[in-house]
Amino acid sequence: MLYHLISYLGSVYDFPGERLFGYISFRAGVGVLMSLTMGLMFGRRIIRLLQRKLIGEEVRDLGLEGQLQKRGTPTMGGLIILLSILVPTLLLADLTNMYTWLMVISTVWLGTLGFLDDYIKVFKKNKSGLQGKFKIVGQVGLGIIISLLLYAGDTFVVRDRLPAGHPEAQRVAIGSAENPKVIYLSEARKSTKTTIPFFKNNELDYTMLVPGFLREHQQAAGWIIFTLVTIFIVTSVSNGANLTDGMDGLAAGVSIIIGVTLGILAYLSSNVIYADYLQILYIPSSGEMVIFMAIVIGALIGFLWYNCYPAQVFMGDTGSLALGGIIAVFAIIIRKELLIPILCGVFLAESLSVLIQVGYFKYTKWRYGQGRRIFLMAPLHHHYQKKGMPEAKIVVRFWIITALLAIAAVLTLKVR
Repeated sequence: MLYHLISYLGSVYDFPGERLFGYISFRAGVGVLMSLTMGLMFGRRIIRLLQRKLIGEEVRDLGLEGQLQKRGTPTMGGLIILLSILVPTLLLADLTNMYTWLMVISTVWLGTLGFLDDYIKVFKKNKSGLQGKFKIVGQVGLGIIISLLLYAGDTFVVRDRLPAGHPEAQRVAIGSAENPKVIYLSEARKSTKTTIPFFKNNELDYTMLVPGFLREHQQAAGWIIFTLVTIFIVTSVSNGANLTDGMDGLAAGVSIIIGVTLGILAYLSSNVIYADYLQILYIPSSGEMVIFMAIVIGALIGFLWYNCYPAQVFMGDTGSLALGGIIAVFAIIIRKELLIPILCGVFLAESLSVLIQVGYFKYTKWRYGQGRRIFLMAPLHHHYQKKGMPEAKIVVRFWIITALLAIAAVLTLKVR
């Protein structure tokens, strides 16, 4: 709204600073500061409100060091994150850009799902929270909505690189007057292509996975495959973020690093010069995604102020499910979803530790009559806590691992 107001004033009057709001970098910087400030300003008030309402999640005694001190700490701190994301987005983002609305829909959708889970745990005193089947339905529903919008929306297009002699190639001049350069791109069109890391010709079209007997309906079948991939990624990443949210500052810090990396990738994909240089898909109008992610990063830093060890508030499912959904949908939109196993390696490890632990326990109980465990406790961060490692050390080391994985994800743009 602020962006549109200043743009209007600039078109009618000689409004000072109006041109600055046309720069993605400026609005991204302002977005970080605005969301961070909101998190710091309103975070304490929200925490006090939660404490007055006695909104504290009952902590089960798992025999973990420092666990007793966490009793009475309020949950639903994800409300701080959601507020610090949505308000600056509505003020600073271009609300005519549909990519912005995709991210807003994802944030509100999974934020609401997580809020319902926290509400049932806290107010209804039901420790199991929202039934798992309802969570899955909500996550699958978001995946279907996002894929259908990308399929139906006229503005969700990409432009492929083409050789100079290609009959569909359009000549695009880039560079400066002193150093002119010409590249050839396809016209803006719908595409089910994505980027494959570590490969020279690193574009995979989901239509290539369509079986031979469906070749007559290749495009439609390709979008069905894309929809299934979207559902799987949204579900797995949001659940991975939820499982990672088990220590003070862990999920927030990991998400900040992932968010910075995705913001860089989005900026490169939205710039025709960088997209050509790195040989990645050029996605017109996706620059607004950078502003949204900058706002998310600021909101997480503001939340981390209160969530770092020892935490004054827990994120709860309200925040963790929303963060996982934001990361998943963002990666899908910029066609970097195949980088998620690398970039979100911590989320993946946490999820796999739970699957392995549960699966092995059930197998050994069936096979030997007594369940056995591989890890001392799952998710993985509790395994190290059981081994006696201090919580703060585990959190920082997981941050470091995520930073290394983020560097590896960016390097895949050149290492092929």
